[in-house]
Amino acid sequence: MVAPATPKLFASSPATVLPILVAAEGSAQHHYLSEPSLSVGRNATRNLADVIHHLSLLHGRQPGVVDHAAHHTAHPAVRGWLLDATAGFVRERTVLTKLAVAIGPLPSTPGQNETESAVLAQQHALEMLAQSDRVGCAFGAAAALVLDWVAVRTVLDRAAHRLGVDVPESFLPNMVETNHAITALSDSVAVERAVSFGAKQLLAQHRGLWDLMAARQIARGES
Repeated sequence: MVAPATPKLFASSPATVLPILVAAEGSAQHHYLSEPSLSVGRNATRNLADVIHHLSLLHGRQPGVVDHAAHHTAHPAVRGWLLDATAGFVRERTVLTKLAVAIGPLPSTPGQNETESAVLAQQHALEMLAQSDRVGCAFGAAAALVLDWVAVRTVLDRAAHRLGVDVPESFLPNMVETNHAITALSDSVAVERAVSFGAKQLLAQHRGLWDLMAARQIARGES
């Protein structure tokens, strides 16, 4: 007699895996975001300017990751989340633009042409990811971006405070709303894997950006 299969009582759902993934591999874990040189000292404004201008290059253009994902995710259960995220990123792009104007030009840094090429390559990689026809991939990238933007926004808020610039609060979907959307979309193992893949690729690009910002600070002799 064949024994009945043991139920997977502790199996993780995509809605729990993705926030854990963002917490472990996202921007909040990168050492550069906790650098005192982004908050205090004579070089803080220069360092923040570097971050803001390159974030604008990566995420300040429209259509962006969430916009592309909205056009490549047909599942009706996540349309509301995608509409909210799209509207939320309109506001975030406005914040980026406002801060970029207020903070002034990019700080002079050795290797600027190479840096710009690298960030443009990142932007292209994110565009391709967010336009993937693999069901769940584009949404995974968009969901990871929304969850990871909480950490990114702390840097923008830091810059706004330093500059005395008023910026609106973020209206991106919160974690509970995002988790509900992830659960609604992830109705098969294949989709779960695609969501996870899209999320991991987005987070890898963010880590690459922070690595680059840290290296540029060192290149300016401001470490």
